[in-house]
Amino acid sequence: MSGYERFVRRVVPYTPGEQPQIKDKIKLNTNENPYPPSPKVEQALKQMEMDSMRMYPDPAASDLVEAIADYYHVKPSQVFVGVGSDDVLAMSFLTFFNSDKPIIFPDITYSFYDVWADVFRIPYETKPLTQDFEIDIEDYKTENGGIIFPNPNAPTGAQLPIAGIEEIVAANPDVAVIVDEAYVDFGAESALSLVGKYDNLLVVQTMSKSRSMAGMRIGWAIGNEKMIGYLNDVKYSFNSYTMNRTSIVMGVEAIKDDVYFEQTRKKIIATRERTKEQLRELGFVFPDSKSNFIFASHPKYEAKKLFEALKEKHIFVRYFDKPRIDNYLRITIGTDEEMERLFEFLKNYMR
Repeated sequence: MSGYERFVRRVVPYTPGEQPQIKDKIKLNTNENPYPPSPKVEQALKQMEMDSMRMYPDPAASDLVEAIADYYHVKPSQVFVGVGSDDVLAMSFLTFFNSDKPIIFPDITYSFYDVWADVFRIPYETKPLTQDFEIDIEDYKTENGGIIFPNPNAPTGAQLPIAGIEEIVAANPDVAVIVDEAYVDFGAESALSLVGKYDNLLVVQTMSKSRSMAGMRIGWAIGNEKMIGYLNDVKYSFNSYTMNRTSIVMGVEAIKDDVYFEQTRKKIIATRERTKEQLRELGFVFPDSKSNFIFASHPKYEAKKLFEALKEKHIFVRYFDKPRIDNYLRITIGTDEEMERLFEFLKNYMR
């Protein structure tokens, strides 16, 4: 190796879920919401003036920040927004994880965490989930440079009760604890109730899942005012205009339309519970999901072969070729019709 390549920062990148470009498909592989965004989002988009696009957006995304703050009953100074929760989490890694001590996260978790740690040269350690895919709280009471975990966990869908979250936060007062709540709206209890009690807790959420806005890339963090101030300092040192005008306008309407949000959220939860019943009848085993997906394994059928057979029929689920989970499939909850087509395939496959 010679020349500039000697100085290239080399990392193993995150691998996103497949986005198949075919029309006749059932897409259950990237945890997208099967229902469209609020009608008020579409209405707001139609009312936007195209002339406004020639001007920079509000760098503080004030309208969106205020809408989120109002919805969650916190101060605007406690809210940080970014281009999807991935952007918010990356900024949080860059801002809070700067110790020589390793940060801690689960061994089976969102696979972007180790990528960000490598990119930002952050030492890290993974703590194994239990055999039931649960966090062992005692593992997070050791010396560390920060903690992050999803709740509900990805890709397992299992939740850590709020008492367990508080135990971890309370045991680590000198480092930032980040709870990634991308899927919290589907049945888990949010850690937001703890933000006023602990000044080292940051809770991150997104519009990509429960509010059907994955295509707009809107995420946020809520925490102590000082933590949010530090995040903004890093953001303005990196890119002042991270949130575009369209995302701000549409995001405000998405967060305000609580009636539509509750309707679609409850539909997905109901479909998930029916899906659990169907999968159990077929012999699948899985953690009790509180997310919009189910992490399922079958004792008689190899997950990779099942994944490939489904793909041949244009039914896309997610397969992870990784230790401990290489016989599991992550199945996003779609519409009732989409799930029926999945069950029909599985019943024929397992005859």
